[in-house]
Amino acid sequence: MRTLVIRLSSIADAKARFVNAGQKALEGVVVPATPSVNFPSYDDMHRVLAPPRLAIVKAMAGQGPLAIREVARRVGRDVQAVHKDVTTLVNAGVLDRTDAGVEYPYDQLHFEFDVKSAA
Repeated sequence: MRTLVIRLSSIADAKARFVNAGQKALEGVVVPATPSVNFPSYDDMHRVLAPPRLAIVKAMAGQGPLAIREVARRVGRDVQAVHKDVTTLVNAGVLDRTDAGVEYPYDQLHFEFDVKSAA
C-alpha cells in the first residue's frame, strides 16, 4: 500500500532528515524514500488540506488519472471550484498532473505531527 505522509516541519527539520539520510547512504545503509509533503504550520496545512480538498483526495485514492469533470462528479461539486482545489493540491505536491488528467498515486494519507499546548 502506497502512503503519502503529511508532516508539520520546519525547513531545518526537513534539512536534518535529508542530511541524516545522506550520511546513512554514505555508510551503505539503504534508507527507503517516503513520499511526503511538509508544511511549516498547522494553518498552512489546513489551508491546503481543507475538508473539501480532502474529499477530492479521498475520491481519487487508488483510482488512477481522472479528468477534472470526473473528479467534480465524484465529489458532487462545481467543476470550476474543483479545478481551483485540484490546482492547489497539485501545487502543494499532493496530486500529480499527467497527460491523462490528475492523479493521487497513493492509497492513503498519513498525518504525522504532534499538537502541543502553547507555552
